[in-house]
Amino acid sequence: MTLPVHHRPGRLLDRPFPALRWDEPVADFDELFERMNRFLQAVGTAPAAGSWSPLADLQETDDVYIVEAELPGIKREDIDVEVGDRELSITGECEERGREGVLRRSTRRTGRFEYRALLPADVKAEEITATLADGVLTVTVPKAQAAKPHHVEITQA
Repeated sequence: MTLPVHHRPGRLLDRPFPALRWDEPVADFDELFERMNRFLQAVGTAPAAGSWSPLADLQETDDVYIVEAELPGIKREDIDVEVGDRELSITGECEERGREGVLRRSTRRTGRFEYRALLPADVKAEEITATLADGVLTVTVPKAQAAKPHHVEITQA
């Protein structure tokens, strides 16, 4: 099953983060420490408040980057894959099932989920594909020609 991939304009650091004031001079070490702390909190891999992050692997081959995210029981229409400027975002929602009786224990995650990964600059964003099979979402990001490794032979002078 193939999922649509949405392209979103804009840079990663321009959108969801508060002003980090990197263009202003630093008065003391404490202020620099506070700015760095805000920056690390903003760009960390932790999901937004109230959401969870699915387990995922990011692997690189000679031709593509592959993200495999575990999303068992989540329907295709509840998953959104977006590609912005150097950012891959997988978001969605897992609704809690209706149950009869008393739930004694639950370890399943429900609610909003979010996975974000920074991509290298040289990818073919228009050729990204996403498929959902057996509870695993696989997003394939083709490399641009410049990003592919190239072996250089060393000759004797």
